[in-house]
Amino acid sequence: MAESAGSLKSAKVWREAALRCRKLRSNLRQLSLCSQAGGGQPLALPDNLSQVHILNLANNSLQELPEGLEPASLRGLRALILRRNRFCRLPAPLSALGQLDELDLAHNCLAQLRGELLACLRRLRKLGLSHNKLRLLPPELGLLASLEELDLSFNELGGLPSTFGQLQALRTLDLDHNKLSHFPPQILQLGQLEELDFSGNQLQALPQDIRLLRSVKILWLSSLRLPGLPDSFCRLAALESLMLDNNGLRSLPPSFGHLERLKMINLSSNRFEEFPAALLELANLEELYLSRNLLSVIPPSISALGKLATLWLDNNRLRYLPDSIVELVNLEELVLQGNQIAILPDSFGKLSKVSLWKIKDNPLIQPPYEVCMKGIPYIAAYQKELALSQPAVKPRLKLVLMGSKCAGKTSLRQCLVGNMSSLPAIHGKGIEVTQWVADAEKNLTFIVYDLAGDQNYDLIQPFFLSPGALYVLVVSLKAYISGRFYELVGWYLHLLGARVPHGVVCVVGAHVDQCNEKEVEEKCLDIHHQIALQEKRDVEVMQAVAEKVDGALGQEFDLRATSPHAPFYGVSDKNLRRKKAQVQYLLNNRLQILSPVITVSCQEDHIGINRLKDKLLSVAEHREIFPNLHRVLPKSWQRLEELHYKPQELWLSWWDSARLGLQAGLTEDRLQSALSYLHESGKLLYFEDSLTLKECVFHNLTKLIDILNVFFQRDASILLQKLLADANIDELRATQLHHYVEGFLLHGLLPLHIIRLLLKPHIKTQQDLHLILELLEKMGLCYCLNKPKITPLNGAAVWFKFPCYVKNEVPHAEAWINGSNLSGQPFAIEQLQVEYSFPFLFPPGLFARYSVQINSHVVHRSDGKYQIFAYRGKVPVVISYRPTQSSLQADTLSIASHASLPNIWTAWQAIIPLVEELNVLLQEWPGLYFTVHVLCSKCLKRGSSNPHTFPGELLTQSRPEGVTEIICPKNGSERVDVALVYPPTPTVISPCC
Repeated sequence: MAESAGSLKSAKVWREAALRCRKLRSNLRQLSLCSQAGGGQPLALPDNLSQVHILNLANNSLQELPEGLEPASLRGLRALILRRNRFCRLPAPLSALGQLDELDLAHNCLAQLRGELLACLRRLRKLGLSHNKLRLLPPELGLLASLEELDLSFNELGGLPSTFGQLQALRTLDLDHNKLSHFPPQILQLGQLEELDFSGNQLQALPQDIRLLRSVKILWLSSLRLPGLPDSFCRLAALESLMLDNNGLRSLPPSFGHLERLKMINLSSNRFEEFPAALLELANLEELYLSRNLLSVIPPSISALGKLATLWLDNNRLRYLPDSIVELVNLEELVLQGNQIAILPDSFGKLSKVSLWKIKDNPLIQPPYEVCMKGIPYIAAYQKELALSQPAVKPRLKLVLMGSKCAGKTSLRQCLVGNMSSLPAIHGKGIEVTQWVADAEKNLTFIVYDLAGDQNYDLIQPFFLSPGALYVLVVSLKAYISGRFYELVGWYLHLLGARVPHGVVCVVGAHVDQCNEKEVEEKCLDIHHQIALQEKRDVEVMQAVAEKVDGALGQEFDLRATSPHAPFYGVSDKNLRRKKAQVQYLLNNRLQILSPVITVSCQEDHIGINRLKDKLLSVAEHREIFPNLHRVLPKSWQRLEELHYKPQELWLSWWDSARLGLQAGLTEDRLQSALSYLHESGKLLYFEDSLTLKECVFHNLTKLIDILNVFFQRDASILLQKLLADANIDELRATQLHHYVEGFLLHGLLPLHIIRLLLKPHIKTQQDLHLILELLEKMGLCYCLNKPKITPLNGAAVWFKFPCYVKNEVPHAEAWINGSNLSGQPFAIEQLQVEYSFPFLFPPGLFARYSVQINSHVVHRSDGKYQIFAYRGKVPVVISYRPTQSSLQADTLSIASHASLPNIWTAWQAIIPLVEELNVLLQEWPGLYFTVHVLCSKCLKRGSSNPHTFPGELLTQSRPEGVTEIICPKNGSERVDVALVYPPTPTVISPCC
């Protein structure tokens, strides 16, 4: 889901306010004082304060002003900053500071204000009282006749004093998040007011007299439950920015177009079913946010908004865009994700200024989804190509057969395909690919992937699970019993749901010829029943998480940040909204599991095969389920794909591919977009982001799968057979090869010359070998242990490690694991540990691929089956995977390091790049639910078996201003240094994306 437009605009406007404030202070002498953390020492005041104009005492836990702060020495003081302290009342010395221009008491504990003290501050121009506990304001506030800026946000105000209207100099007023149930009439008396934030109150209607705010330029009215606006609202002629998001609006007043100066309006999260026609009269509008409404049509006349630079229409019900949208040539942000758009208008590439572009979660067919996701330049190239060559539609759909070993997948594939295969199948165990022309009349072709059920292939199987495919889960009814449901069915559904959310799955019961009729019926009913139960449990878990997030969002952030027992302790509203969007995405994109279970036999009678064929054809031709089947391609792109099928080499150079492009009618400058599309749609591999691999095009996926099968069969006899194919090998050499195979299957180690022997039938040149190894490393399947920078002079062997093969190898138990130095004496250390928890599914092969991805970050590593010990520079790190021993527990993967508290930043520097690498890998699993936590260092130090966990979202947040310690609720009031929970700088890639 797109980020809240309101938050973006709020940040922009408040930045402008901060800049104004900075300009006001720029020529003044400033002094900031801070007490030593944890020292309990009073603030040390300098002898002469008379030259100080701005005194900053923020973040000092003060309850009273420091002794020695004599009014006589503060005659030159213009601004006093007391924010983020513990003041429960206004400090009495304020009465002698009548010359103050600015007073900041935000983030304190003020429950009331002493009127006689306020009355002494009549020169105040800026007063900050946000994030306190104020319920009432004294009438003396009205005496501050010079006040220009007043921030009362995040208090508990139920009304304003009658004298409030006397603040005739007030330009900026913030009443955000109070308890005001009506619009105070006193505000309407403020003739100079330019900025007003009234969001987050309990208002349900605006007064007709709102028109009296004639000077207001910026107005926040978010989250007020407003069902409508009064007609008089349209007389706010000075209005430039308007926030009306998260209300109940269904329409705007007819005269809304009179707001001619309006440049920005946010109408997100309302109930608009029709595009508000009045908006089209706002010729000066630059930013329009209509996210999360019920819009189904955008009118062609939107082109009238010629100055529009930002347009957010995500999460509506749009099925198409008007052709005229391409006339909005000033657009820089266009957010369309979460709609039902299938076709983009012609000439969409004209929107060349668009830099923020979001289009995912739409059933795009023209341009194809893969093209649209690459951005506007690629869409422009596609549409240009379509104009230069004829459009072509060639219905092809990926059909993936999966299931446990001996489920009957291969027999089923052979029954379906029959003798109509026009591509040679890959023989032997492993991944097999066949082409099946299912309907010659309609030219409908299935590319059938038969995925091995052997666990040896778990690492590479996810590479073949892609969106837009039809999945057939094959279950042997002969082997099926109720107790094996999760092993034979449930686990595969979790796998597909995590990798391809909203995927389409057809469950097939095979081997019916080996069961009687009653058994078949009972087993199919049990499968159907248990699928429903598993889905119900999963949804209930996610709904509980959603409710928990909603509950946290309903709390004020200050309460959440100061209550260690609160769910999502310290997590920002932004991160909570992001988590809510993630959970909602998981709930909205469940697998589409076809019912009922289709039973088949692949013996001579072929029971149910024709019924299955009819079912697959019927589902494939359903435009709403598989819009990509009907995608339109430029004929030159389709011709390029066909030409790349012909060469038998393992790979083509860029120039070879360019020559094929010329045959297809593509000049070199147009080839890049076509290759990018073919890569994204899984027709070939082209890595334009890799310095080495971008010079090659891996067009022969059949041969690549052959090579993958070589490494993942895990059969010693087959490996030896490949190595001993040379008849001239003597007994000693055969023994050596046998040892290499044993080492490979136990430790995952292979020297380069043995890899060359294994791949001898598949490669021709040394360049072939090096490119394949680089490709395997990029896929996360292996890494080089001792990659030479130059050719080794002594002929030393270059070794490669395949982490998925590591079995019983135990990493070296190094001294630092127990927090001891080399002499065995314990030293004062603190442990950092970030833990990922996977309640439904731990992605198969994730630990092995992660082991490869981190190799460039670590040195001196020692690998075990479930653990890696290594160093980042001189700092130790340990990565641990703990598989669950019970269905009630979750698999976990943790990343840990340690250092002394003063040097804890080095431990953060060690683990943060590893955390970010893991987050990148997890982005390949968009339907996977997981949680991230930072384990309490104090609990770890005590050896607790169940340490307290701080929310992992804190990793992406800055350390809270003025906070030095955080309470661990597991041990009463024990305090944890903030540096042990928050990294010095937030992580780049969010763990909750």
